[in-house]
Amino acid sequence: MSETIQLDRKSNPQEVRGYALYDWAKSAFETSVTVAVLPAWYAYLFLKANGLTTTIGSIEMQGDAIWSFAVAFGTLFVALISPSLGVIADRRRIKMWWLRILTYVGAGSTFLLAFAPMLPIDTQWVWLMVFFMLANVGLNGAGVFYNALLPHIGTDDEMDRISNLAFAYGYLGGGLLLLVHLVMVLSLDGDWVIPFVMASSGIWWYGFALFTFKWVPEPPIENEMDSLGFTASAKLAFSEIRKTIGEIEKFRTLFIYMLAYFFFIDGINSVTALGGVFGSTVLGITTVDLIVTILAIQFVAWPSALMFTRLASKIGTKSALNVSLVGWVVLCFAALSFAPLEYTQHTDYQIQIEEVDGEWFYTPHANLGETPIALVEGGDEQLWAESMLLSLGIVQPDADITDAEIFEWAGFDDDGNVITISMGTLDSETIASLSDSFEDTRFSISAKDTSTMVGFEHPTSLGDGVIDIIPETVRTLVWAPLGLTVGIQFLILGCSMGTLLGGSQGLARSMFGQMVPETRSAEFFGFFGFFGKVAAFIGPLLYGFMTVMYDSRMGLLSIAILILIGALMMRMVDLDQGRLDAQAEDARNRGLDIE
Repeated sequence: MSETIQLDRKSNPQEVRGYALYDWAKSAFETSVTVAVLPAWYAYLFLKANGLTTTIGSIEMQGDAIWSFAVAFGTLFVALISPSLGVIADRRRIKMWWLRILTYVGAGSTFLLAFAPMLPIDTQWVWLMVFFMLANVGLNGAGVFYNALLPHIGTDDEMDRISNLAFAYGYLGGGLLLLVHLVMVLSLDGDWVIPFVMASSGIWWYGFALFTFKWVPEPPIENEMDSLGFTASAKLAFSEIRKTIGEIEKFRTLFIYMLAYFFFIDGINSVTALGGVFGSTVLGITTVDLIVTILAIQFVAWPSALMFTRLASKIGTKSALNVSLVGWVVLCFAALSFAPLEYTQHTDYQIQIEEVDGEWFYTPHANLGETPIALVEGGDEQLWAESMLLSLGIVQPDADITDAEIFEWAGFDDDGNVITISMGTLDSETIASLSDSFEDTRFSISAKDTSTMVGFEHPTSLGDGVIDIIPETVRTLVWAPLGLTVGIQFLILGCSMGTLLGGSQGLARSMFGQMVPETRSAEFFGFFGFFGKVAAFIGPLLYGFMTVMYDSRMGLLSIAILILIGALMMRMVDLDQGRLDAQAEDARNRGLDIE
C-alpha cells in the first residue's frame, strides 16, 4: 500500500526573498545595459567605425540588423544545451552550482564591456558585441536553473504570487539603478560615464545574486545519482531527452503550451531586446529620451506585476495571461505608427544656416550636442555618420577639417559651447548645393529663406518603405494635430507596454511551473529554456532578415505577428489538466498516491 503525502511544499519567506532578489540583480543588465545605454553606445561606435552601414561577406547591413543577429546567435548556444543541462540537474544537486557559474559568466562579461574604449576605434563595436553575447549566454543559461527553482519554492497556488513578486523586484531594482545611471548621463561629463554604467551593472548583478546563493537552498533530490563523466552525462542527457520527446501524449497540454509560449515570448523578448536599437536607429530617439522611457517602464511594470497577481487570483492564471497577450498584440501593431513629426520651422533642422550682413553662419540644433562637427561640402558618409552622436547627446569636433576657405572655427563661450561657425561669404546657389549634398545622408539642413533638405535616411523621411503608409497616415491624422513628438510617442507606448510586461512574463513562467512535475523541474525548464532561447534566436533573426530584405518597420511587423500566433494558440491550453498531469507524474516517480 503506497503512502499518501502532499507533493507541494509551502514557501519560506526568506527563500522567496532570495529568489526574488536574483531578478533584482540581473535586471541591471536587462535595463541599463541591454535596453537603455548599450544600444546607443554601440550605434555610436559602429557609426564612428563604419558609417551608416558595413559589409559582412557580400551583404551590406545597418547597425541594427547586425545587432539583431548578434542577439540571435548569442542565445543559440544556450538553447541547444539547456535540455541536457536540465536532465542532469534533476538527478544531481547542481542547480545552484550552475546558477553561480553562469552568473559569473554573465556579470563578468557585463563588467568587461566597460573596457571597450581602451581598444582601437575600429574594434570597439566588435568588443561590445562579443561580450554582450557572452553576457547573454550567462543570463539565459542562469535563467534555466533559476526558473527550475520556482516549483520548489512554494505550492502551485503560491506560484503566481512568487513569480510575479520576483518580476516586480526585478523592475524595481533595475529601475532604481537606471535612475542613478540617468542622473549620471544627464549631469556628468566625461568619457568614463558610459563605461561606468557597464561596470556598475555587472557589479550590481553579482553583488545582489550573493543573497540568492546564500538564502535559496539546493532543492533535494531523492535517489541522487553518482557523478558521471562528460561522455556518460551526454549519453544520459540525450537518452532522457528522446524519452521526454516520446512522452508528448502524456504531457500534451504542457507541450501545446510550450509551443504557444515559443511564439508569444519570442515576440515579447524581441521587443525588449531590440526596442532600444529600433528607437535609436529608425526613430532617431535620443539616449535621454530612451533612458527616460525605460525608466518609466520599470516603475510602471513594478506595481503592474503585482496587479496581475490579483487579477490572476480573480479570473485565473490563463485568463490573466491572455489579457496581457491581447494587449501586447494591440500595442505592437500600434508601434508601427511611430514617426517623428515633419519639420516646419527653420529652427527644427539639425543644421541651421543663416545669412547675416553678407556672411553665412551655422547654428547647431540642440540634438547635435554641445559641440558640432564641421560639415565639408561633398564629404564622405563617415563624416555625416559621426554626427549621429545626437543619439547620445555627445558630439566631438572633427580634427581633420582643413578647408579653411569655406569653413573656419569661430569662438566658444566660457562654458566651451560653440557660438557660431563662420562660413564666409557664399552665394545662395552655393548654399543650395550644400543643402543638396545632404540628400543621401541621415541628417537635415536648412538655409534660412534659401533651401532645406531632409536626408533620405533621416527618421522623418517616410514613403519608401513597404508599410510607410501606416506611420505617414497616423502622423498626419494623430501625431501632428496633437503635437506629439516621437519622444513622447515612445514614452506613451512604452508605459503602456510596461503595464503588460510584468504580467505576461511572470504569469507565463508561473503557468509553466504549475504544469511541471517537481521531480523533473530542471528537465522541463530546460525545454522551457530551449523554446525560450530558440525563440530569442528566431525573433531577432527574423527581425534582421526582414530589415535587410525590406526595412525595420517590416521587421517590427513580423514580431507583432509572432505574438498574435502565440495568443491564438493559448485557446488550446487546459491549465487544470496540465496540473493534474504534473501531479500524476510526481506520484509515479515517488511511488505515492496524490492527496
